Amino acid sequence: MNQKPSNAFIAASWIALGSGLTGFIVGLSRAEMILSEKGYYFTILLYGLFAVISVQKSVRDRLENIPVTDIYYGLSWFSTITSIVLLAVGLWNSNLLPSEKGFYAFAFLLALFGAIAVQKNTRDAQAFNKSNHQE
Repeated sequence: MNQKPSNAFIAASWIALGSGLTGFIVGLSRAEMILSEKGYYFTILLYGLFAVISVQKSVRDRLENIPVTDIYYGLSWFSTITSIVLLAVGLWNSNLLPSEKGFYAFAFLLALFGAIAVQKNTRDAQAFNKSNHQE
């Protein structure tokens, strides 16, 4: 039985994604760092978002017995872990204040969580709508 996600959880998921993305990007735009460093962090953000959506999709596909190759599944997890490690290494080696490093780390993680939750809600809503149209 498919259950539609609650409107509150859908809203909270979008708020988490929007807050994480907005905070990270506004922080980058106002930061006093060279453009290539800003590009590094922005690219890691995009890479991380894509990776966690791939993980969520491949895990869900496997649970629903939809074929997912082992290499795609493994690359999704590898990419997720790599994006987090790359952010951590970049922040560790940066000249930012500890409070700024924490800000970027938590904005990044909030955006990743939000992306996973939005993807889950989208898939749940589609499954719910599909099952209701078949009845």
